Amino acid sequence: MSNHRSKNSSTSFHYFILLTVIVAAGISQGLLLPLLSIFLERLGVSSSMNGLNAAALYVGSFAMTLIAERTLGKLGFKKLASAGLVLVLISVILFPLVPSVTFWFILRLLVGIGDSAVHYTAQLWVLMVTPEEKRGRNLSIYGMSYGLGFSLGPLGIPLLKLGDSAPFIVLAVLVLLVLLLVLVKLPDLRPEKVDAEERPAKRFRRSYALAWYALVPALLYGYMESGINSNFPIYGLRVGLSEQQIAFLLPFIGVGGLILQLPLGMLSDRFSRKRVLMICGILGGLSFMLVPLAGTSTAAILVLLLLAGGMIGSFFSLGLAYAADILPKLLLPAANVIASFHFNVGSIAGPNIGGTLMQYGWNGGLFVALGLGFIVFGLLGVFFGKRRKADSGVSLYS
Repeated sequence: MSNHRSKNSSTSFHYFILLTVIVAAGISQGLLLPLLSIFLERLGVSSSMNGLNAAALYVGSFAMTLIAERTLGKLGFKKLASAGLVLVLISVILFPLVPSVTFWFILRLLVGIGDSAVHYTAQLWVLMVTPEEKRGRNLSIYGMSYGLGFSLGPLGIPLLKLGDSAPFIVLAVLVLLVLLLVLVKLPDLRPEKVDAEERPAKRFRRSYALAWYALVPALLYGYMESGINSNFPIYGLRVGLSEQQIAFLLPFIGVGGLILQLPLGMLSDRFSRKRVLMICGILGGLSFMLVPLAGTSTAAILVLLLLAGGMIGSFFSLGLAYAADILPKLLLPAANVIASFHFNVGSIAGPNIGGTLMQYGWNGGLFVALGLGFIVFGLLGVFFGKRRKADSGVSLYS
């Protein structure tokens, strides 16, 4: 009994450390995105070049997903997470020392690679150590932790009053402390090995075949997050909202996600995870599609964004939890790669699709396309039949 309690206590402590790591990753992204944009604006860099420079983060993250599974197999959880934090730490230190557009592009690539390594490691670790009956709750708390960190990040901008280097110094100290915590307190674990002769492509195909519906939410979430953050300010100005209204309204998507993420995660543990995803997709999609009808009413847009964010804010974590329900542990690393890959593809596509629709005069198209995507996903759940989770003793590649 004492050994069982000791094991549970150790697992809980490790989970707490992983949450701390992901909060720090969220803070780094939440601070660096607006902070570097401010500096580039000061340097007279055009808005298009500023946006292209910011995209380097997603390019680096995308590149990391291509090698994440293999790298994790060689290094293990602790070393890969530590390496990711080291990349972020070095980049944060170098940003204020070399104010160059080209050099910052490279540093942002490294931050994207580092953050992606941290996310991949932490997500998979949580998936593999969490019992099925607590999976939705724990992954929702994980998602909330990143959202909290991302929301706290911009609060470091006022530190510029103390000097241009001040926000970077504070962020570097935070990342260093988290790195030391990981090195000292986390065990050196590795994922279960897959036979060397099994080709990665076959594992990916198998993951898609068994859990494609659970992997689509990551794509939609990335599409929503980047599309709204990039295009809503443009949409707002074109329909007649003031800059103050836009700045006030935009955070409510994240607020909705923070409020409902844990309740929805716990609900998915108790009832069908697929059913929760379907209902959230349809309700969230309808909320997005109604935004153009709200005109310039701050109250109406606020309610719709709050509801949409609440429904969709759990998509990434609920999708991963559902994939873990369906797939055996041997396929979880491959499924995690696919989810990260989907998120990055969605993040790149979101601003481009919404921006193109508005460029051709359809301002409301941003929300109509977004809403339709989630509604179609919700309805597709009817065709995704229940599959029995493969038994660990059965060959997965036959």
